[in-house]
Amino acid sequence: MICTEKLPVPPVRGGAIQTYIDGVAPILGEHHHVTILGIADPELPTQQKIGNVNYVRVPGKVFDIYMEEVVSYLSQHTFDLIHIFNRPRLVAPVRKVAPHARIVLSMHNDMFLPEKISSSEAETAIEEVDRIITVSDYVGRTIAGLYPQAADKLRTIYSGVDLKRYIPDSPGTAKKEREGLRTLYELSSKKVILFVGRLSPKKGADILVRAMTDVADRYKDVALVLVGSKWYSDDEISDYVAYVRALAARSPIPIVTTGFVPADQVHKWFWAGDIFVCPSQWEEPLARVHYEAMAAGLPIITTARGGNAEVVVHNETGLIISEPENPKAFAEAITTLFSNPKLMEQMGSKNRRLALERYSWNRVAHEILDVWEAKVVIRKKAN
Repeated sequence: MICTEKLPVPPVRGGAIQTYIDGVAPILGEHHHVTILGIADPELPTQQKIGNVNYVRVPGKVFDIYMEEVVSYLSQHTFDLIHIFNRPRLVAPVRKVAPHARIVLSMHNDMFLPEKISSSEAETAIEEVDRIITVSDYVGRTIAGLYPQAADKLRTIYSGVDLKRYIPDSPGTAKKEREGLRTLYELSSKKVILFVGRLSPKKGADILVRAMTDVADRYKDVALVLVGSKWYSDDEISDYVAYVRALAARSPIPIVTTGFVPADQVHKWFWAGDIFVCPSQWEEPLARVHYEAMAAGLPIITTARGGNAEVVVHNETGLIISEPENPKAFAEAITTLFSNPKLMEQMGSKNRRLALERYSWNRVAHEILDVWEAKVVIRKKAN
């Protein structure tokens, strides 16, 4: 399994793909000898074995450097199947050094867009892989729209969440952590609106902050919590982060900005919240925070952008915003929920049930195994 060049596995610096690989690896390792190839990190050894999973970490951060390291490693080791994550540009160089391996590609973003990959590289990647797993139907539609020949290789496998972490055996655990965070940040008497994600324009935190003015007209006992930083573990104050904080300082309701929260701690903030809002402004493939909010039993407000709405049922598990750029649309959705506590409770309960039924890492891993173990008809290329 070849991770991307940006962040390490396990997700000590955050990252949706890294969290995904970390979630399924132990289960996949029960069925196969698995090697995970990713980037080096000061907190992690360059080689490590956990159970039946072997971790190999090489220099990364820059794609070309990482590609050379990947190719070098694969030229010295043989695998039956190579599963590449979110980097179709790796397919051709991997195929050159692994001519007999089956290749599977997982797509978590729109990496087949013309500005991301040349048409020749894309066509080669599609030709060489057995399957293209996507995290949403939206991602699959985008690929097939650009390259119709990919259509019969596409399969959507929705992501998952660590249910043991988000749904503890003892309900008192979540309650204790909730009360602790709310006391620490002076939120005990507040209805808490929660945002979790990178603080970047396309994630829409500024739109949500601006919505608070209208929310305050209806409710005075409300607070907004923004969990996240400029880019995963990077807590640098970018122009946009400074802009959001300046807006927050002028807000009529309290706004807490936490900065980066490690992946193994972020679930506590989901327990502390009352409503989860994903104000994405871009065509988001499908943000994994939706699954985390589900598992924590929160009602969800999300946008009709990309794949986000595929896992939210409007008026049943949350509300879907059709005007993501309009702060008033978010204010209306938030006040609709706060004015109907029974509906909030029903949505939260249904979300938790859906998380348990559909979004475990066990389900994700077994769907990946279906792809790995499927019989593939080898088509000979024409001379």
